Amino acid sequence: MTALVIAEHDHATVKPATLNTVTAALACGGDVHVLVAGANAAEAGKAAAQIVGVAKVIVADSPSLAENLAENVAAQVLAIAGNYSHILFPSTANGKNVAPRVAAKLDVAQISDITRVDSPDTFERPIYAGNAIATVQSTDATKVITVRTTGFDAAASTGGSAAVETAEGVADSGKSSFVGREVTKSDRPELTAAKIIVSGGRALGSAEKFTEVMTPLADKLNAGLGASRAAVDAGYAPNDWQVGQTGKIVAPQLYIACGISGAIQHLAGMKDSKVIVAINKDEEAPIFSVADYGLVADLFTAVPELVKAL
Repeated sequence: MTALVIAEHDHATVKPATLNTVTAALACGGDVHVLVAGANAAEAGKAAAQIVGVAKVIVADSPSLAENLAENVAAQVLAIAGNYSHILFPSTANGKNVAPRVAAKLDVAQISDITRVDSPDTFERPIYAGNAIATVQSTDATKVITVRTTGFDAAASTGGSAAVETAEGVADSGKSSFVGREVTKSDRPELTAAKIIVSGGRALGSAEKFTEVMTPLADKLNAGLGASRAAVDAGYAPNDWQVGQTGKIVAPQLYIACGISGAIQHLAGMKDSKVIVAINKDEEAPIFSVADYGLVADLFTAVPELVKAL
């Protein structure tokens, strides 16, 4: 029984989500192999070989894999899928784009967003926005799984010594083409990798106030900036800052929620944070039910005072 992890990478380095997925794969039992599908991705392959617990790394190099087009990556996975009992993807935008294609081609049911491995064929996953946990058992010969990375500790990124093999890269499927990419550049940590996240809600009232109040606190803590869906929908913050069930699932060391009431949708995206601090003038706000520290106060007074104290 061998598990295959599909690495999330930028062709030179392996992204942190891969490390959590390796931990999930190890819990399935048996050896763990990692597929690095990219273009000129030898460096990413070397990085993957250093991950503790990985027995083998397969590097598939092809120009068709340069932009991580889902059709081509899925074809690359399918080319070697017959050797594996479990195929695991991190539950990221890329992973969730490729995994269903692989599951459909293999004619198996995808097991989505697992947070725990009970046995090689039994997994736990959140349902109803995380308010209930479903235990799912699969009898499929190949389990195609996406892993909620906040549910698993990251494997050590150095100390391993896996063998590195090369595989022939697939030809371009011709079903899609890469047109362009608009990347948001920021000096702040990316939300899913940030150790500290400061999030604002609709109570901030405007985009100007959001920037005026939240930015100094994030700067002091070198934190990622997040927002509730209500704040994003109101135009106070960009879409890629949204934390929640329909945004990004995060689990930082410290999460500070300012003016966020705590709708179920938002709690689903951040309640696994190690320490949660909530600032809200409504003492009945649901956010306080998950907070380790709660401050009933006007955020327009409390946050600037907190910044001064820091």
